[in-house]
Amino acid sequence: MEIASDNPSPQAEKHVSGLSRDDVIAHARRLISPASENDRLQRDAVLAFLVRVVSAAILYLSQIALARWMGGHEYGIYVFVWTWILVLGGLSHLGLATAMIRLIPEYKEQAQTNLLRGLLRYGRMTALASASAVATLGLAGLVVFSGRLDHAYVLPAYLALVCIPMIAISDVQDGIGRGSGWMAVGLLPPYVFRPLLILMLMGAASLLQLPMSAETAVGCAVLATWSAVAIQTALLHRRLGAAVNAGPRERRPDLWLGMSLPLLAITGSELLLQSTDVLVIAHYLQPEQAALYFAAAKTMALVLFVHYAVGSAAAKRFSALNARGDHDGLRAFVRQSVTWTFWPSLAAAALLLTLGKPLLWLFGPKFTSGYPVMLVLVLGYLGRAAMGPSEFLLNMLGQQKACAAVFMAMAALNIVLQVITVPALGLMGAAISSATVLALGAVLNAVIAYKRLGLSIPIWRAYGGTQA
Repeated sequence: MEIASDNPSPQAEKHVSGLSRDDVIAHARRLISPASENDRLQRDAVLAFLVRVVSAAILYLSQIALARWMGGHEYGIYVFVWTWILVLGGLSHLGLATAMIRLIPEYKEQAQTNLLRGLLRYGRMTALASASAVATLGLAGLVVFSGRLDHAYVLPAYLALVCIPMIAISDVQDGIGRGSGWMAVGLLPPYVFRPLLILMLMGAASLLQLPMSAETAVGCAVLATWSAVAIQTALLHRRLGAAVNAGPRERRPDLWLGMSLPLLAITGSELLLQSTDVLVIAHYLQPEQAALYFAAAKTMALVLFVHYAVGSAAAKRFSALNARGDHDGLRAFVRQSVTWTFWPSLAAAALLLTLGKPLLWLFGPKFTSGYPVMLVLVLGYLGRAAMGPSEFLLNMLGQQKACAAVFMAMAALNIVLQVITVPALGLMGAAISSATVLALGAVLNAVIAYKRLGLSIPIWRAYGGTQA
């Protein structure tokens, strides 16, 4: 992902069609030992993208293995239960995970070390307490309503609920890592270690001839989640011990929660956007159909990793540039971030559509029937990519309430559309609804950025030469 200035030099233009050996060596050195803020940002974006690509490969392999080992029915049950757990875990940290990404660079920029110490402690402790309460309520709900639920889902749900506190604390620590510029600490444990451990544990269970059931898969997921969080916590404590000196802590829970709760609405709405289609399909259709859709959607969702990687790396700099009052630098950087998001996303989409059927076949011969789902979903993903990391921009520049309103409206609209279209059109109805809502939400966020911040985001404006 090459960082280009707005006014390239003649030497840079000379190498547009290809890089010399010296250019490649110099570029690699900048990634390993960044000398400037742009170099560090580029390194972070590349690292975030590579982590998500590696994670995708491991997760994809594990999903294929699980589908093959368990069969469509048991795999569909596992997908349904684990999707719910990820949603609840992602909601129970109260939005503090995203607040970390915004506040840590701001406090460092303004040398507010006491507030930084207080935030680091308060964020994790509050998320852990909140998530434990959510898990307890979930257990109570299962006890009360277990008689009304399909028996096949009850035991996996009981097992999976113990992961909710760990998912919440992992999300907050991910935010601390990204807000501090420690991308590996934030991203590797949840996105690489956890899926890798699930795959390894399920492989061991298969070798030991344990039942390849949803209960076994959830049990492996529980062990993997707790282990990954333990690794992440140890790595983070080591970094924090070296970066933040011991001293007094200043607490501002009113400020932090006032900021994080709109971010929670965004996180929750986005989780619903990612999960509603699978949950509605599982409700109206058979587990086998949920498994088929899940395989197609997760395959096409690899496109979104570019958006996530750029947003993760750019969010810290959006906040820092805003704190400095560098409006010209912010406008230029917004143009760059949109370019970095759209063109790699387009290339990834073309590659995935080309390889779509062979990739789906890996799950099983029947899964290739989900290819039309990929053709529809890609339209929504590219529509989002064309607006760049607009939600990251709004959240870092104090427009989290407006962004939250957009995401909540998107989530509500998606639920309504899914409930209408899935019974009528099946899997294609779910894909059409998801793609429509995703593209519409990205456009609304771009409109807010233009109206409130004077920043014109769409990809076609990145080459217009001006910014409003």
